[in-house]
Amino acid sequence: MNNKILLLIIALGLSNYGYAGESKIYAWKDKNGVLVFSDTPHKGATEIKLTSQDLNIPAANTDIFAEKTQSQQAAFNIAISSPEHNQTIRENTGSVYVTSRITPRFETGFTIQLFIDGKAHGPAINSSTFAIRDVERGEHTLQLKLFNSKNQIIATSQPCIFFMHRKG
Repeated sequence: MNNKILLLIIALGLSNYGYAGESKIYAWKDKNGVLVFSDTPHKGATEIKLTSQDLNIPAANTDIFAEKTQSQQAAFNIAISSPEHNQTIRENTGSVYVTSRITPRFETGFTIQLFIDGKAHGPAINSSTFAIRDVERGEHTLQLKLFNSKNQIIATSQPCIFFMHRKG
């Protein structure tokens, strides 16, 4: 009877070993050129011959596949390029051209609003250059606000002071 049990255990062991050996692995490249491995055959797949029954594959970090959240998106910065801070502008017509610099870059749907002496100078627009006409003599403060496509402020420039000098 012990021989029968021993023979049964050996037969079961060999059948499991043989079953593991029957597992096949197939490889192919998907439409994006990514190499895919599977135990299910696929059109154009080639069968992979294994030299070992023991396969140990380390776990892969899949965090790189997660979508970016709002906190991971780049922080935007807006600055006034001209006029320079504390610059005196000598222009008898009172015209001033304000240009801005946005980093990382100006995107579709963004708008910019110019403020002169704390008051909005027109609505937010999708241009980074502003022309101001008939600015009075004296000291003035400029500031810009950058809005995203949802009309939320995502950046505000540092105040820029300039001095308008024109004939009285």
